[in-house]
Amino acid sequence: MRFAGWCLAFTLVSPVSSWRLPLIISSDIAVNLTDPMFQGTYGGRKKHEADIKAVIGRAKAKGVEKILITGTSLKESKAALEMAKAFDLQCSAGVHPTSTNEIDKHPSGAKGYFKELTDLIDRDLGEEGSKRIISIGEIGLDYDRLHYSPQETQLSHLPELLLLQKKYKLPLFLHSRTSESHIDLVRIMKEIGWTTEWGGGVAHSFTGTTEEMKELVDMGLHIGVNGCSLKTAGNLEVIKQIPLDRLLLETDAPWCTPTASHASAAYVPPKDSHLAVQKVSKPDKWKEGLGVKGRMEPAEVRISTGSNDAAMQGANPHNKIGIIAHVVASVKGIPIKELAEQVWQNTVKLFYPHEVNGSQ
Repeated sequence: MRFAGWCLAFTLVSPVSSWRLPLIISSDIAVNLTDPMFQGTYGGRKKHEADIKAVIGRAKAKGVEKILITGTSLKESKAALEMAKAFDLQCSAGVHPTSTNEIDKHPSGAKGYFKELTDLIDRDLGEEGSKRIISIGEIGLDYDRLHYSPQETQLSHLPELLLLQKKYKLPLFLHSRTSESHIDLVRIMKEIGWTTEWGGGVAHSFTGTTEEMKELVDMGLHIGVNGCSLKTAGNLEVIKQIPLDRLLLETDAPWCTPTASHASAAYVPPKDSHLAVQKVSKPDKWKEGLGVKGRMEPAEVRISTGSNDAAMQGANPHNKIGIIAHVVASVKGIPIKELAEQVWQNTVKLFYPHEVNGSQ
């Protein structure tokens, strides 16, 4: 997601043994680490020093071993790749629907823009490349914020963006906002002959209806859930219907923080629980070692401890699971351990197929 929430999808890996202490390792498949908030800038104003290293460090300390940085434009995809190299992470490359208006503004037009994008991917996937680009995205349609990019512009470039997956055989990271955009996205994917043989994909930050979810699942796609997916009672009803073998979990950091006004609030653990990252109330009150209220972090995908509710039954007391997973498990009425293991299987199958049984 972008602006109102970029994409950050996290996942939990299957339990592995570490001497006597069983662990559940996490993987965040869509973090907007290129967002200015992680450089201490909010709304164009510098509030504190960059703390991206600390943010990544907190995530690693909580078992978030893999983080996928989201690319949302040519410029941001380049930045995401450089950041992935610098911090030993992975990233996606693509053009968010609200950024498609910049494609035709390239000095060499749309053809030049796409050449630069494909050159970036080619170099990284080539023999001398870092091979850190593991997904095509974020791409799709967004009819909720047409002031960023008109509908016609989004539609005109979507087929070529989707066909990047056919070329590279990397999983799609899809964005769809509003039912109208869902209809057009599905139509165009079918028109170009899209198939899971191209590499599958995930419809991230899903906020659509049960019918829309089922249509995407029937196409072979996964469904990504984050705080924005848990706002209303209707959203929670959709969550109940998502097949467990198609579910992915995400934070979309720094966006999509669950709030007290969301339907998910009834399931969110207290602030002093092991789930919560300790945060200051405002950016200008930032202190080293602390997060910022309202700024989601990949560390918040971790497993909680000591819960006695039904969703936690079967979970090892030393494990820690994130807020989103806690809410989803509670809503679906299943043990955290079951959710974590299945979501990891889904994630490794889609984004890390070269890995077996949670090996790093």
